[in-house]
Amino acid sequence: MDGAENKIPMRFALKSRELFAFAGLWDAWKKPDGTELRSFTIITTAANDLLRPVHDRMPVILRQEDEEKWLDPSVTEAGRLTSLFSQYPADAMETFEVSTLVNSPKNDGPECAWLDTS
Repeated sequence: MDGAENKIPMRFALKSRELFAFAGLWDAWKKPDGTELRSFTIITTAANDLLRPVHDRMPVILRQEDEEKWLDPSVTEAGRLTSLFSQYPADAMETFEVSTLVNSPKNDGPECAWLDTS
C-alpha cells in the first residue's frame, strides 16, 4: 500500500475568492506523422508555508498586476519574467478539505469543490 488511500483531498484558494491566473506555457507543433500536437505546462515554484505540508512545489500564481506582463508577446527574454516566479503569499490563501469525489474524473460538479459537513 502506498498511502494514497489515506490522503485527504484539499482545496487551495485565495482568501479574497477572486479568480487568479497560473503562469503557464503552451505550444503547438507537428509530429513526424504530420498531425498537430498541442501541449502545455504550468510553471511551478517552491511551496509556500500553506502548501508545504502537502507538497514541496506549487503553481506560480500570478498577481493581477503581473498578468499583462506574462502574456505580453513582445517579451522574449526569459530573464524579464523570472521575477514573477515567486511564491504567492501564504497569508493571502486558505485551504480546506474537499470531498473524495475529486479522486475520479467521472465526477464533475460543484460537490467536488466543497465538502458537505452537514
